[in-house]
Amino acid sequence: MSARTMELALRHGALRERIAAQRRALAGHADPLASALGGVDRALAGVDWLKAHPAAVGVAVAVAVAASPKGAWRWTRRAFFVWRGWRSVRNSLLAVR
Repeated sequence: MSARTMELALRHGALRERIAAQRRALAGHADPLASALGGVDRALAGVDWLKAHPAAVGVAVAVAVAASPKGAWRWTRRAFFVWRGWRSVRNSLLAVR
């Protein structure tokens, strides 16, 4: 093996080790982000569960209306305004793209 080939092999090994160290550092810096996004993942899993079990949602709504019609109406209005606000924000973000 020539001296040039040996030098390139050593540089290649050093660069690979440097890249591995940078990846480890990046993974360490991403841990707080991963824990923060874990809550978002759980919320999205809950939404998926609700979509998969519409009967459970219907029963919960029926119980809420039977227990307190005035309270159910209040929460329905709040949910509508939140939904409308979310759609407005989402459409604004999509328009920026």
